[in-house]
Parts: sequence; C-alpha cells; structure tokens
Amino acid sequence: MAIFMSRRAAKRSALPEQLITHPAQLASCLTHLAQSPVVGFDTEFVGEDAYRPQLCLLQLATAEQLFVIDPFSCGPLDRLWELLLEPQRITVVHAGREDIRICYFQSGSPPAKVFDLQIAAGLVGMTYPIGYAGLVHDLLQVRMPKSETLTDWRQRPLTPAQVRYAFDDVRYLLPAYHRLTERLKQWQRRSWAEEEFATAVKKALLDDMSVEKWRKIKGIGVLDRRGLAIARELYLWRDQLAERLNRPPRAVMRDDVLVEIARRAPSKWEELHAVRGLPRGQETALLDAVRRGRAVPLAECPELEQRESEPPNITILGNLLHVVLTDYATRHRIAANLMASVADLKALARSYLNGGTLPEGPLTRGWRAQSVLPELLALLSGATAIRVANPRAADPLELVELEPDDAVASPDRVSSPALAADTAVAPPLTEELAVMPTPPQESV
Repeated sequence: MAIFMSRRAAKRSALPEQLITHPAQLASCLTHLAQSPVVGFDTEFVGEDAYRPQLCLLQLATAEQLFVIDPFSCGPLDRLWELLLEPQRITVVHAGREDIRICYFQSGSPPAKVFDLQIAAGLVGMTYPIGYAGLVHDLLQVRMPKSETLTDWRQRPLTPAQVRYAFDDVRYLLPAYHRLTERLKQWQRRSWAEEEFATAVKKALLDDMSVEKWRKIKGIGVLDRRGLAIARELYLWRDQLAERLNRPPRAVMRDDVLVEIARRAPSKWEELHAVRGLPRGQETALLDAVRRGRAVPLAECPELEQRESEPPNITILGNLLHVVLTDYATRHRIAANLMASVADLKALARSYLNGGTLPEGPLTRGWRAQSVLPELLALLSGATAIRVANPRAADPLELVELEPDDAVASPDRVSSPALAADTAVAPPLTEELAVMPTPPQESV
C-alpha cells in the first residue's frame, strides 16, 4: 500500500534581525554580507513626485541574518553597491525591475548576478507573473501578513508594522531561491533561467534610456513629421528640466500641452501663450526647442509610425500559433505568457509568409528557438496538424506529423538554409524532457 505524506508548511524564519540606523552598524552588516555568496535584496522607495525614485529603505537577507537598512541615517552605501556588483555574488530578488534600477542609479551598474524568483517560478510551471505573497504561499506554504505597500516610507520614525513588513519582504527570498533552484536543476532549465535573468536586467536598464521614449507621448499620433521633430525636442527639454528639478516629467509639463505646442509650432511669445497649461518662466526655453525642431531638414524628421490593419490571415495564424504555444506550455509546465506574446507570434507568421528571415525576438533566440520554435514552424509549414486528442485533459491538443504527400508546401521557406540552421540548433524539447526526471510531487 502506498503511503503519501503531505508537505509540511515551512515555518516562519527565526533568523536574527537587525535594523541598521548607524554607520557602525552598517560597517558590521557589510562585513557579514561580504562573506555571503547569496544575498536576498529588496528596496522600499517613493517615486510618485520625483524624477527618479527616492530610496527610503533597503532589506537584505543572508543564510544567517536579516537586515533592514535606513539610508537616511546609516551613512554612505557605496560599499554595499560594490558588494552587489561583485561577480561571484548572487542577488536574489522578486520582480526585481525597480530594485535593479535603484542599484543602477546609485552605482552606475546593475547587480552582477540576478536571480529573479518571479521569472524562475514561471519556468517551473507556476503562475507568471506571480506576486510575492502568492509565491511564498504556493512554494513554501506560508501565508504573508497584510501589505504596507501604500505606506509613505519617507516618514520617520518607522512604525513597528513597517519594520515587520520590511523584514518579511526578504525573510523568504532565500528559502524560495533554494526551492526554485532545485526545480530548475531537476528540469534542466537553469540555463533558461540565466538567459531570462540577463534579459530582464537589460530591459530594466533600457527603460531608463531616452532613445525613442518620446514616441510614447500620449496623443503624439496626430502630428506630422515636422510636428514629431518638434515634439522630440520638447520631450528632451522637458526630461532634462525634470531631472534638474527632480520632478516627474509630466509634472513639469503635461503630454497634451507638449503635443499642442508641437502641432502649432509657435515662433513668437504671443503664439505660444495661446496654449494653456504652460510651465511658468519657461517660454524662452520652449521657443528654443520649437526652433530646433523646425530647423531639422524634412528628410531627417522622424518617420510616421505605420498603423496598417492586420491582414486576416496573419490574425488567424497568430491566434492559431498562440493556441499551439499555450498547449506546449501546458505540456512542459512553463508559463505561456513568459514564452511569447501574440505580437511575437504574429511577427513570426508575417515574416514566414513573406519569405524573409525570421524576426529578431524572443522566439528566435536562446532556449525558445531550441524548444518551441520548431513546433511553431512545423505548423506554419504544414508539416504538422493540430487536433483535439482528449477534450477532458489539461493539455487536450495533439500535434500530428503529416506524411510528406499530405503536407502543405510552405511559401519559399521549406528549403531555406537559414530556417534549417535555426531549427537544427538543438533537438525538440519533447525529446529532452523524455529523459528528464519526473518533477517532484510538491511542485504540483
């Protein structure tokens, strides 16, 4: 008779806790951190009324101790950032985009090795994206206390509830890290995770770049090419002024005001003052920005963004590929929305049908290109068909390989050397998983 043992809930961590409010305490903390190869990291900040978020609290966890650091009173944090930048140290975060950016703002570089629990969870069959409390509950069977996320972390002194919340925010980072690392190794997906972590870090940093961000101005679609050139200059002026004033750019001047100035292209104070909502005392700077935009040769003005309607066949194929992708993700226990978006799938179908090279994107590089991409291309080429195998199953679909006589010829792609190179990088994931160990019962 088989005996099944239920998984016990992980107990609340009894690690020592220290609130760091003095330089001497910080020095002792940093000495301890320097000996820790894996560090849990979180931050609390306020960013609604500043150009960049104001760091208000740092939380760190090691295998032996938990720390909450008050940056308002503990002195310079340069050595802390140096420790996170050391290549041998792993920094564990959860949905760590803002934590990565805080490190970048403070030190000029992101942490050297990032392990993001949210991403790792999506690669081992858990929900993606998943909140920290949900991850801790599902992974460790611990129920987190109520959140303090709307608190004003700039206020001092900190309340006991705030301090408790701050410690809890890193209390379970390392236990979750060890549990997820074990699953990634068992499922042979650690290299996948490292690829995703690197991509997440790049995205966090690129989001801070100014290149083409001006195109996200609300309402900019009404402008012609000349108006776009002026809007770009106004955006750069506003961004630089916001940084000097340490205020959110839209608090310096609203998007609708910026677009209206770009549309009118005023050359005189009287024309400029016909627009409501101008920032006070900035008339000369605004007219200078407009003048710079008007001076750009028309041939060098930004191109209009094309908004052509999607052909029906691309929409249908994109939706069909999404069904196949979701079925694949279910079979192999990966979060489908971590693998690709519908836009990625449409781009794949579009490039395939046009006979060009495969599009640059998540599906055509790294582990996705070696795993799910061959199945998607096989469907597009007509080499496989999809059918309902078991409507009651969690993965009800089945891809059926067609005989050569039944397969539909693909448009200018069947004999493509580039396609052959893309699909021959590694065997399909189904073969890889056939030799993988069965995931442990607790991962269900």
